[in-house]
Amino acid sequence: MIAEDEAIIRLDLKELLEEEGYDVVAETGRGDEVVELVREHKPDLAILDIKMPGMDGLEVAERISTERVCAVLILTAFSQRDLIDQARDAGALAYLVKPFQRDDLIPAIEVARGRFAEIQALENEVEDLTERLEARKVVDRAKGVLMDDLGLDEQGAWRFLQTTAMQRRVKIHDVARLVVDEGLRPES
Repeated sequence: MIAEDEAIIRLDLKELLEEEGYDVVAETGRGDEVVELVREHKPDLAILDIKMPGMDGLEVAERISTERVCAVLILTAFSQRDLIDQARDAGALAYLVKPFQRDDLIPAIEVARGRFAEIQALENEVEDLTERLEARKVVDRAKGVLMDDLGLDEQGAWRFLQTTAMQRRVKIHDVARLVVDEGLRPES
C-alpha cells in the first residue's frame, strides 16, 4: 500500500516495487483514505509520506499500528530528529528519507515486514500464555472448591476434573469452569 501525495513519486515507487516482485494492492494521495484502504486490502506493508492532505502520515501510522493491520514504513523528505521520534512512537517500523535509492528501500521494507512478523508472533505468544494462565487459575480454583466442599484431597479433585473432561470430551479447564460457575460435582 502506497500513500504519497505527489503522483509522480507514487507512480515511480509503484513501478520500482513491482519490478522488485512486490504487489501494490492499493495507493492513494490522501492520508484520510489510507486507514480504510489498509483495512480493506490488508497489505503486508503501508508506505506512508508524512505530509499528505486529509491526515498526516504520523496519525495514519498510529491508527494502523494500533489496529495491528500491517507494518508501516515512513517515506518522507523530512529528516528532523523529532519527526523520526514521532514516527517511531506512532508505530513505524522503518523510516526512509527522500530522495531514496532502490538499494535503501528494499532493506527498509524487509526490516519493517520482519519486525511486524516478530511483533505478531510475540502478541500471539502472549495471548496463548494468558489463556493458559487463566485455564490454570480456574483449574486450581475448581480443585480448591472440590477439596473444600467434598473433602477430597488434591489428587482426588484432579482425578475428577480429568475423568469428567475425558468422558465429556472437553478440556479440563472447561470442566473446572463448570465446577466453579455451575456447581458441577461428582455423582454419588
